[in-house]
Amino acid sequence: MTALNPNGTTAAVIVTHHRVELLKHSLEQVVGQTHPVDWVIVVDNGAQEEVRQLIDALAADRAVYLPSRTNLGGAGGFAYGFLHALALGADAIWCADDDGRPADEHVLEELYRTAAQHQLAQVSPVVANIDDPAKLAFPLRQGTTWHRRVDELEGDFLPQYASLFNGALISAAAMERIGVPDYRLFIRGDEVEYHRRLAQSGLKYGTALTTFYLHPDGSGEFHPIMGGRAHAQFPDNPTKRYFTYRNRGYIINQRGMKKMQLQEVVRFGWFFLLERKDPKGFVQWLKLLRRGAREDFRRP
Repeated sequence: MTALNPNGTTAAVIVTHHRVELLKHSLEQVVGQTHPVDWVIVVDNGAQEEVRQLIDALAADRAVYLPSRTNLGGAGGFAYGFLHALALGADAIWCADDDGRPADEHVLEELYRTAAQHQLAQVSPVVANIDDPAKLAFPLRQGTTWHRRVDELEGDFLPQYASLFNGALISAAAMERIGVPDYRLFIRGDEVEYHRRLAQSGLKYGTALTTFYLHPDGSGEFHPIMGGRAHAQFPDNPTKRYFTYRNRGYIINQRGMKKMQLQEVVRFGWFFLLERKDPKGFVQWLKLLRRGAREDFRRP
């Protein structure tokens, strides 16, 4: 049985790196949920004593502190946390990051309600802009329409779509099929690759449009092109661009994603050559894409 069980145990997994104050806001919401959280696992990529003290103070006997003297990135941090949760015997893993937080104390309860209603192995909340919750933190597509505002969403459930890892709830049984995130990706795109595995698994999953996870705005990275019919992602610094494009090259060469290859070239060719008039940028993008396709996971 892969569906989420509201009567089972839940481990929250949060990955952090040198952001104690932001982590505090996330933890305060996680520990105060109306649906019980049995373990609160914090993977600390900075191995800071302040983080240990914070989680002990807020989560008490539910606290599980996992320091890492190697920066595992988001991908490795979630892999470490997920495996530890499974080792503890958790029936489900609820994941978060240090700069986002559940919108209120009922988020986990609503995720379980939606999962039970639709018999889901995985369910996510809507990811809204933490500074303006009426807006989405990332563009979201329903059918062929891209939305950027919460009030543009239709219905109360969006099947076969999930934003990972912002407030996503995943059954332990589902992880037997999809595994844990790929450490090699480090940051950027690890959630897309994990979503690919989820989509390929045949499991039922989706997004509850009735509850929210708050996250810093990421929509600025996604530039509308072709009259808004498509988007091209352009992060604001070279390091983010390196991992985003390199990892994307790996992802679109995996099973279930190869149909995206031509679309990717068209979209980014349009973006760099027509919108930005930046042929050097297009060549650099192409080099990074090819590096990912070769599974060259060296870091810059």
